[in-house]
Amino acid sequence: MVDTIRFEQAKEKIIGKDRLRQQIGTLSEKTIHAVVKNYYEPDDEKQEVPIEGMYADIFTGKEIIEIQTRRFDQVRKKLERFLPLYPVTVVLPIPDTKWLIWIDEETGELSQKRKSPKRGSAYEAFKELYKIKPYLKKEGLTIVLLFLDMEEYRLLNGWSRDKKKGSSRYDRIPVRITKEIFFSKAEDYRKLLPDTLPEEFTAAEFAKSAKINSRQAGIVLNILFYLDVVMRVGKRGNAFVYEKVINY
Repeated sequence: MVDTIRFEQAKEKIIGKDRLRQQIGTLSEKTIHAVVKNYYEPDDEKQEVPIEGMYADIFTGKEIIEIQTRRFDQVRKKLERFLPLYPVTVVLPIPDTKWLIWIDEETGELSQKRKSPKRGSAYEAFKELYKIKPYLKKEGLTIVLLFLDMEEYRLLNGWSRDKKKGSSRYDRIPVRITKEIFFSKAEDYRKLLPDTLPEEFTAAEFAKSAKINSRQAGIVLNILFYLDVVMRVGKRGNAFVYEKVINY
């Protein structure tokens, strides 16, 4: 269960400093990362702890927590060193509801914020989870998808006439915590199979039921197959036919 009071305290600790206007953190830390790290562990002495030649975002003395907003390929080496020693939780923040705010680089002027029509989905995480796929079966690893309402600040420096296409993201500011989804064993991933799926289904049918595109569906099914959540039972033309694995 999310702790909204603790999250507000983490926001106040981090965003109370003028993080939008200055370089933040000695490790080029972005606001989302800093707030989430302080949400899970407000004690500074348990943050950025050296272990096995690398820095753990959080080390409680019993477990390690890593906050990874993207680039899961960069966490592989940490998992290799940390997992034999301690349980490791990797937290991936995901925008639930997002508001966009544009920054004029010359004047510093901010646009009115605009709500994005896109809502966060657990399936978005799988392009990152694919990068640590060999570790997903390892004992002691927990994945947490942390859904946040957030404001995203972008620089008007793109290549299109309105300078928005191809623009750079400057920072993301968390507004509210909405939910957490935990994955620590294969059965946990089964909740991602929609109830509307037929008994046997293709990637295209999965994409339609999950309301995601075909590329996303292929990545999700690749991982679910690896985790023995689904099995391949045949083919229709060139497409694999899948079936849910119900015995754990």
